[in-house]
Amino acid sequence: MAAVPEEEAGPGPGPKRREKQKGRNKKKAASAVDESELLTVPDGWKEPAFTREDNPKGLLEESSFATLFPKYREAYLKECWPLVQKALGEHYVNAALDLIEGSMTVTTTKKTFDPYAIIRARDLIKLLARSVPFEQAVRILQDDVACDIIKIGSLVRKRETFIKRRARLLGPKGSTLKALELLTNCYIMVQGNTVSALGPFSGLKEVRKVVLDTMKNIHPIYNIKTLMIKRELAKDPELRTQSWERFLPKFKRKNLKKRKEPKKKNTKKEYTPFPPPQPESQIDKELASGEYFLKERQKKRKKMEEIKAKQADAIKRRQEERNKAFIPPKEKPVVKTKKASTEKKIDIEAIKEKVKNAKKKKLGALSEEEVKLKMAADEKKKKKKK
Repeated sequence: MAAVPEEEAGPGPGPKRREKQKGRNKKKAASAVDESELLTVPDGWKEPAFTREDNPKGLLEESSFATLFPKYREAYLKECWPLVQKALGEHYVNAALDLIEGSMTVTTTKKTFDPYAIIRARDLIKLLARSVPFEQAVRILQDDVACDIIKIGSLVRKRETFIKRRARLLGPKGSTLKALELLTNCYIMVQGNTVSALGPFSGLKEVRKVVLDTMKNIHPIYNIKTLMIKRELAKDPELRTQSWERFLPKFKRKNLKKRKEPKKKNTKKEYTPFPPPQPESQIDKELASGEYFLKERQKKRKKMEEIKAKQADAIKRRQEERNKAFIPPKEKPVVKTKKASTEKKIDIEAIKEKVKNAKKKKLGALSEEEVKLKMAADEKKKKKKK
């Protein structure tokens, strides 16, 4: 018989297969580590800027955006428009101001190489129309800066409550808004029915949440507190991959009262297209019980028996009520009084002596020793006078 080689002998895999499996496992572990590292962005990393080398041929079509601005912004836009044109000219985007129509227009040119430049120019004129100063609005042309215009006018029905909640967002002397700006690294401008925010993407997300919650009658101080805690937790590198829910505060509404439920609840029946069943007539009931086939004498006798049975029950009830007056009430059990203990004997003679002494003394009178001391003091005074 031919000898079986070691690799083929036995049910288990051979040494070559084991080595291959080990190699695969190592590759899987290395890929898992790489994925976890990719989740976190390294500190100080920036996306490379978009240059002419990335798009040397430029754009095929001309794009343009226009937006209207209110009358009170006309004077300011007139002054700062040369600066706007200069800032957009660096990105090869034309800007036009129409004071008659009250509109601003931005258009691309043949030299424009960045396709996203027109979108940034559109956001710039939108921010200027919403009362954001040019010094802040021009930051939108940077790569790591974005903007968000939040419409809050339609979130509240009553005008009075809307004004109160908008003022709550600003805070006393703008302190709440300033705290929000510091925590989110965003510039926030509350104007009319909109809130304009300018800053990094992560900050804009938080600003939108705070603004919408404030309009839903949730005070911004709660969100500011959570943002402060998140800011401290972000400093710890170990907690970056963990959930922060256990550290964040959970606020409950205390002042809202629960609606009182009615005693009688009207439950709606399920809708059915079929009509309700027809009620049974007297003849149907008699047929079901068999009374219909009885004679008149038998029917009368049956009715009389029913009447007599009812009368007998009524008489029995009345008799029971009358007999209640003759039932004696339950007597309370007699509690035996304990005899006074004669262990402690009272000294009556001593009490009598105390009473006699008290009667002899006048109210506020001095004791015998005090009287003697007073007499001795008076004699010494008389001797000194002599």
